[in-house]
Amino acid sequence: MSPIVTPLRAATLVLLRDRPGGGVETLLVKRHGRSRFAGGDYVFPGGKIEADDMPADAEACCRAPCAGDTSARPPAGLSRQDALGFRVGALREAFEEVGLLLAYRRDGAMLRLDGKERSRFADHRAACQASHRVFFDVLRAEHLILATDRLVHFAHWITPEESPIRFDTRFFAALAPTDQTAEPDGREIVDARWLTGAEALAARERGEISLRTPTMKNLELLAGGACAREVLDRLARREVTAIRPRVLTIDGKPVPVLPGDPRWY
Repeated sequence: MSPIVTPLRAATLVLLRDRPGGGVETLLVKRHGRSRFAGGDYVFPGGKIEADDMPADAEACCRAPCAGDTSARPPAGLSRQDALGFRVGALREAFEEVGLLLAYRRDGAMLRLDGKERSRFADHRAACQASHRVFFDVLRAEHLILATDRLVHFAHWITPEESPIRFDTRFFAALAPTDQTAEPDGREIVDARWLTGAEALAARERGEISLRTPTMKNLELLAGGACAREVLDRLARREVTAIRPRVLTIDGKPVPVLPGDPRWY
């Protein structure tokens, strides 16, 4: 029996926005078919937490949550620095993968990317893709503060022990930035779609897209909201517990089994 692989830390960002005419959309991105993990699947933007995600002055480049914001408290077992690292990782990955950056200007306004700024930040994005260390250099040069206070931690999934590649992933939700356009990097990410949760699940049933179990379960959490803000407020009230599925082989096919199922450990 192969030894159990230690999961790598990862963070995912679920971006929400109101659809004109009604409905709440979220951004799903398609991973390149040759990716080692989730190749060809539609997922939320995100990736592993890098060792250099948190320089010594990281906190100075992040917006602290408001007093009393329970959704921003460090999860059990994580230091404040580690918890902040997950938030930073989620924001950095979204910028690298689809070019969306949740950050504040010096005057407190949210970052907008249009005109000359769009071109300049495209160069910043390319530099960050070449080296993660550049991300905080960009923040300092542009006098930006990461909008870590806007992220709601609402789910925690750990890849099954049976998998040769494992992640310990924190899921965050936030309102999508306005005046910014999601653009796949063309390498890790080859497509980006704004869909309601119901649309994404229906597309999966029709065989148009493939979704992993955590993605499907988290899409289900987005249902029923009248607007993106309402969904975000509901997610902020969730009690977050770690979910670690197991994978059983049934009739020759892998079947994910979640805690609570009699077939789970």
